[in-house]
Amino acid sequence: MALILTVMSSPPRDRLRELLDAVLGEGSDAPASGTRVRLSDLASSAHSSMFHFARQVAAATGEAPVELRRRVTLERAAWRLGEGASVTDVAFEAGYDSVDGFARAFRRAYGCAPSAHRGNGRNGHWLPAPNGLHFHAPGGLYLSSATVPPVGSAGEVVALLVHHDLDDVDRLLTAATALTPDAYRALRLPGHRTMEWGEPAESLSAVLRHLVLDKLQWLAAIDGEDAPNLEGDELADLTAWHNEIAPRWLALMREIDREQRWNDSIVDALCDPPESFRLSEIVAHVVTFSAHYRQIARWMLADAGVARVLTGPLDPDPIIWHRRSGGPL
Repeated sequence: MALILTVMSSPPRDRLRELLDAVLGEGSDAPASGTRVRLSDLASSAHSSMFHFARQVAAATGEAPVELRRRVTLERAAWRLGEGASVTDVAFEAGYDSVDGFARAFRRAYGCAPSAHRGNGRNGHWLPAPNGLHFHAPGGLYLSSATVPPVGSAGEVVALLVHHDLDDVDRLLTAATALTPDAYRALRLPGHRTMEWGEPAESLSAVLRHLVLDKLQWLAAIDGEDAPNLEGDELADLTAWHNEIAPRWLALMREIDREQRWNDSIVDALCDPPESFRLSEIVAHVVTFSAHYRQIARWMLADAGVARVLTGPLDPDPIIWHRRSGGPL
C-alpha cells in the first residue's frame, strides 16, 4: 500500500514516518500491499523486535500496529469502492483470502455490505481512530490536528449504541421474512402511537417502517434536503432503504463525533413552523425511540410465532451483540 504522509500537524520526528512506513507497507523491506501480515512481519520490516516495535507504534499513534494497518486498509478499500472499483478486486487488494471474509469485516466497520458502498463515496471512508490518522486519497495519509476524544469517552458509548441499533434493525428485517404477508401486516397493538404526533405503530410492518425511515427524516433535515417521499411498507423495499440509509447515518455520526459537533444546532425547515434542534438531541431521540420500536418488533415477532426473539441471533442486549461481533468497534 504505497502511501504518502500528509501531515496537518507537526510530527514528533521522522521516526513517525518510519514507523508508519513499516506498518502500512512502504519501503523495500515492508510487507507487500495486498498480503495478510503478522506483527512479526511488521517488526521485521522495521528491523526491530516485536515487543519494541509494538510499543513504539502504540506510543506514537495510540493504536496497535496490526489494528492500525487493518483500519487504514479498510479505509482505502472503502474509498476504492466509493470510486466504483469491484468488490472482488478491492477484497484481494486489501489482503483478504476471500470476498466473504472481506465483506464481513467491511459490514462490521461501515454498517453495510461492500456492494452497497460501491459507487457511493457519499458514505465516506474514515473510520473512528484514536490518533486522527486516516487514509487520504488517492495514496496518502491525513493526520488531523483535531482533538481526539479520550479512550472511554462518551463518544464510544454513542458509537456502540448507534452501530448496535443499525445492526439490530437489519436482524429484525431478516427475521420478518419468516412471516406471511397477512402476519406481517396484522394489527397487534390497535391504536398504538409511540408519540402523539407520530404515525401509528399497530403492526410489524408499521414498526419496521418507523425503524427504517425515521432516520431518513433527520438525515434530510441535517443535510438540508427536501422531505423524502417514500411510500409503502413492503419488506423488500424497507430492507433496500435500510441498506442505503444505515451507512449514511453511521458515517454522519462518526463525522459529528470526530469533529465534536454535538452541540451544533440545525433549524429544521421540514417542521411547521421551523424548529431548532441540537445534534446531540437528535441522536438521543433516535436512539431512544429506535430501542422502543425494536422491542415492540420483538414482541410482535414472538406473537406471530417467530421463536427465540430474545436469545440467539435476535438477542437485544448490546453487550451480547458487541461480544459476538468481535469487540471494539
